[in-house]
Formats: sequence, C-alpha cells, structure tokens
Amino acid sequence: MQHPIYKVISVKIIAPYTLKLQFDDQSIRVINFEPVLHGEMYGPLRDITLFNQVKIDPEIKTIVWQNGADFDPAILHDWDEYVDELTARAESWEVA
Repeated sequence: MQHPIYKVISVKIIAPYTLKLQFDDQSIRVINFEPVLHGEMYGPLRDITLFNQVKIDPEIKTIVWQNGADFDPAILHDWDEYVDELTARAESWEVA
C-alpha cells in the first residue's frame, strides 16, 4: 500500500505554540501544538524560547527542534485526522 510522502517547505511562527506550515503540494496547515506538548520529548517545548527555535531539517524535510523533537510530515499534513488521538496520548505521557 502506498501513501503520499509530504515535505515541509516553510514554517512560520504565528502565535504561541502555533505554526503555519506549507508543504510541497502547496497545502498550508496552521497547527497549535500546545495540546501535545507533554512527555520527555515534547514537554520541553513548553518553554516558548525552545519552541520558537523550530526549523526545517534539510534532509528529512520536517520541522525539528534542538532537543531532537520532530513530527512526521504526513501527520502534520493531515493533522486534523490525528490531533485528537495525539492529544489523548500526550496527556498520558509523564514529563521526565
């Protein structure tokens, strides 16, 4: 089974914990990440200074942070399909 592969081509911070992402298919998503910022990997991103250091990794073409956090670009592209499940999972993660 084949699935589309997306690449993030631009990222812009538009509000606290909220990014505007553009993909290689020219679609645009505005995502508020705050509900999923829990646990060992994503919890540190609640530090707005760290969160705002988001960038696009030139190799894997997705957003990344200095602490190693990233998201699959396909999940970002189809965020509305995943946000409820991701939020429920994130709330159960312990902050390390």
